[in-house]
Amino acid sequence: MHNDIPEARRQASSSSRRSAPKFSPLLLSIVVGGILGFLGLGWLIFGRGGNVASPSTSDSEVVTSSANGNVNSELLGHLPYDVVDSSDLDALKTFPGVQLHYSAAASFEDMVDAARAEGIYLVALSGFRSLEDQEYLFFKVKEERNQGAAQRAEVSAPPGHSEHHTGFAVDIGDEDSPETHVEVSFEDTPAFEWLEQNAARFSFELSFPEGNKQGVSYEPWHWRFVGNQESLETFYKGR
Repeated sequence: MHNDIPEARRQASSSSRRSAPKFSPLLLSIVVGGILGFLGLGWLIFGRGGNVASPSTSDSEVVTSSANGNVNSELLGHLPYDVVDSSDLDALKTFPGVQLHYSAAASFEDMVDAARAEGIYLVALSGFRSLEDQEYLFFKVKEERNQGAAQRAEVSAPPGHSEHHTGFAVDIGDEDSPETHVEVSFEDTPAFEWLEQNAARFSFELSFPEGNKQGVSYEPWHWRFVGNQESLETFYKGR
């Protein structure tokens, strides 16, 4: 009838019916000494605000350690990106020297065709870049131009922190205005005006508009594809 009552409680209940045992002075002193010792240990652990697992480590130190170990931290204003698997890359039909993630490549080709139908000739200047490509663009060019790391980072991402690693980013130019390629003056071309009005239809958006939160220099030529779950999470999840 009492199977739902823990065994220890059944024993205690049963023993309570017996007469109270008689304690000898020696046994009483041992019990009292044990209680006092237990209370003293409790004061050492809790009275001094100690941490049982690690008394010398405070909560703030643990939080700081965790923050410093965040693999998603930015570098010189640039966010980290994984390099796309080569099996997911396609060469553009209209620009064979440029590769993009297959989903971005298909959409970009459609965008080029739509622009051409309206007399606008878009050019793919750069797509996927390997770590080696980015190392050259950041470190070698930095040295050639006698730039500091922070200064170089305003216009080029350090290796491992470029959107071009993902295969979703592409630098676009105007075939009729080659002098504006990878220049802020690209914003004055018919190609840029067309992109502003139509790129969203093909799931492309400007990566670094004026006053962007990352503090990267304004790049009217740099666009990224955000037309599927993978690309959307790449650029927005946890950012």
